[in-house]
Amino acid sequence: MKILLLGSGKTGSLVAQVARERGHEVEVLRSGENANASGLSRDRLALVDVVVDFTTPHCVLENTEACVSGGANMVVGTTGWYSELGKVRAKVEQHRTGFVYGSNFSVGVNLFFELVRAAAPALEHQYGAQIYERHHAGKKDAPSGTAATMQQILQAASGGEVEITSFREGDVVGMHELVLDSPNDSIYLCHDAKSRRSFAEGAVRAAEWILGKRGFFDFRDVWREM
Repeated sequence: MKILLLGSGKTGSLVAQVARERGHEVEVLRSGENANASGLSRDRLALVDVVVDFTTPHCVLENTEACVSGGANMVVGTTGWYSELGKVRAKVEQHRTGFVYGSNFSVGVNLFFELVRAAAPALEHQYGAQIYERHHAGKKDAPSGTAATMQQILQAASGGEVEITSFREGDVVGMHELVLDSPNDSIYLCHDAKSRRSFAEGAVRAAEWILGKRGFFDFRDVWREM
């Protein structure tokens, strides 16, 4: 499979490494070569099987528009653009392409989401909820997409508001903590990423999964089949 990788940051570089280890051909398109999605011509897209985006929130919508309109299947690991989710989904369905997105491509984090769902009924039993997330100082969006997904899970279960506190410091890969506090006790759930490799491996598996498919998918649809 030939992958066109958008973005050459820390996670993007690992995606390229993992993809090559799994026997795929990878072309990297750096931000300086792709201003306003100018590097995503139909001719270029016709030569690749899947486009993987690990860029920044302000780039991803233009990249997505160009790729979907050009008939290319996509995996998007960039977060911070979900207010436009409905518009992107409509484009994918209009052009009959394949698209996978996710707030986090780590299998461990997706298992953690299931733990958060299991803990959500505590909010009906005098527990308050607070989410804390920590990432490296260079992360562009806050709160993180992972924290926002945790918030959505809890708010859907309780109907109330759940606050997120974000920290940006040093080279922290990613830590997410849910604290459920009552007058009588406290419950702590935490996921602490040791390496970005788990995100990269999930993104490559998603690219393999979306090959030849049509439709709009969340990474949850992928990891349950892994």
